[in-house]
Amino acid sequence: MAGTTDQTLRPFLWRASRLFPDQEIVSRTHEGMQRFTYSEYEERVGQLANALAAAGVGEGDRVATFSWNHHWHFETYFAAPSMGAQLHTINPLLPDHHIQYIVENANDSVVLVDPSLLPKLEAAVTAEGGEEAFASVDQFVVVGSEVPDTSLDIVDYDSFVGGHDTEYDWPAVSEEQPAGMCYTSGTTGKPKGVEYTQQMLWAHTMASLPQTGLDIGASDVVMPVVPMFHVNAWGLPFTTTAAGAKHVYPGPSPTPEDLAKLIEEEGVTMTAGVPTVWLGLLDYLDEHDADLSSLERIVIGGSAAPPSVIRRFDEEYDVDVLHAWGMSEMSPVGTVSHLKPEMQDWPKEEQYEKRAKQGLFVPGLEYRVVDDDGNEVPENGEDFGELWVRGPWVVTEYFKRPDANEEDFVDAPDGKWLKTGDVVTIDPDGYMELVDRAKDVIKSGGEWISSVELENTLMAHDDVAEATVIGVPHERWQERPVAFVVPKQGADEAALKADLQAMVKDEFPKWWAPDEVVFIDEVPKTATGKFDKKVLRDEYDDESLVSGKTPDDAAPGQD
Repeated sequence: MAGTTDQTLRPFLWRASRLFPDQEIVSRTHEGMQRFTYSEYEERVGQLANALAAAGVGEGDRVATFSWNHHWHFETYFAAPSMGAQLHTINPLLPDHHIQYIVENANDSVVLVDPSLLPKLEAAVTAEGGEEAFASVDQFVVVGSEVPDTSLDIVDYDSFVGGHDTEYDWPAVSEEQPAGMCYTSGTTGKPKGVEYTQQMLWAHTMASLPQTGLDIGASDVVMPVVPMFHVNAWGLPFTTTAAGAKHVYPGPSPTPEDLAKLIEEEGVTMTAGVPTVWLGLLDYLDEHDADLSSLERIVIGGSAAPPSVIRRFDEEYDVDVLHAWGMSEMSPVGTVSHLKPEMQDWPKEEQYEKRAKQGLFVPGLEYRVVDDDGNEVPENGEDFGELWVRGPWVVTEYFKRPDANEEDFVDAPDGKWLKTGDVVTIDPDGYMELVDRAKDVIKSGGEWISSVELENTLMAHDDVAEATVIGVPHERWQERPVAFVVPKQGADEAALKADLQAMVKDEFPKWWAPDEVVFIDEVPKTATGKFDKKVLRDEYDDESLVSGKTPDDAAPGQD
């Protein structure tokens, strides 16, 4: 039974609407810019909850979203969980068969969809197997005031909520009640469902608020560019509300120009997204003027931020880049790379070196780094192993996936741990650095090569727009690194290739140098904007690129 002191999401909005009633929620949408105060937003949330209840949604039912970052999506973040239902954010960039599996596995009752994504949803519903997969869905709702042409039986959002009371009799929801759900977009196998209870999201919000987390206060203006369908936009909608801060939602497919304009016009102080977003913004700023004077910090996660990005934002725009790390299974924030007080007076180069690491674990989490035998490795910044974590916002199992549970969780003598699959090192100051994903480490001649470190070095070159590195099969050395590079317009590819190989050899052992540099138009991306190395590995799964080649300098054991 729920108690009056249960740790749930509802009090965050209750507080914001009473203490900061006039604070704004700004939303870029297909119907233009829209603005609401917290006071108005609370009424809209209540109206949506009444509409969902009228549609048959009750305790434990799942309300799915198939949408971008805007106020309609944000309204479901508090409406569904606070009525005892569960918010299920679906990644609309996944293939149709994955979407079908996710909806069927979650047994969704209602699906809210963005107009621009309606064709994608319709394709999943009407494709082979779609009728069975979507059998649980009682209502489709398209956000906005109109219904585009579609074969789906659907209603527009305004009509769906219209006529319903703005006050809702909120129930006492247990902190153990599932409040959120997302599915990991793995590169192999079926997506894995991750459920978040009310207490998990409450704990994650409280850990993200202070300076040791994301440092969000009432004076901030927060713009999540990370999609709201991706681990709840890293929890920012909840954290920003808890702080009473201003929200800015960039809407469908924002361009670098859109982001620059929103930062300038709305006074954004903090934003967050994957590295490719900020590489695109820097390229835009190279050619266009924009006032970023309000912007104080950018949280970068999802994959390693190139040190060149951290440096440029600091030196050219006086913006701090906060490197962060987390996982869907962790709700997701795990570390943030704040400088310790004694580091504030360090030379810039030493500060950049620290900021380039994934950072310090936020309070509440425990971790260990283990070798192949399960023994903890020294925290010396050199030895590395797989990272295990546990804490109040870390899941201990996947939804309906006992097979995956056995692979990704371990029952140790001191309790259950999540095996992250990340290979990391911890330095003497306690800063965690991601060496690689276990599946992306290049194993050459019995030694490991970090693809992440190579990528950061390559992307530091002025003529490189994007770069990624994979291991390609090699008859003698098992694998050899190959770099895939997107050159900037007008770059001399022959000279660039020689420069890149020389840069790697200057910084790393010569046998780390890529055997080949392949120039491509674009690095393939996953559905969450990360580099999709699986696509490249599938395409270059033979020895054609490295056949007959030998590393310039033998690694230990490579005679």
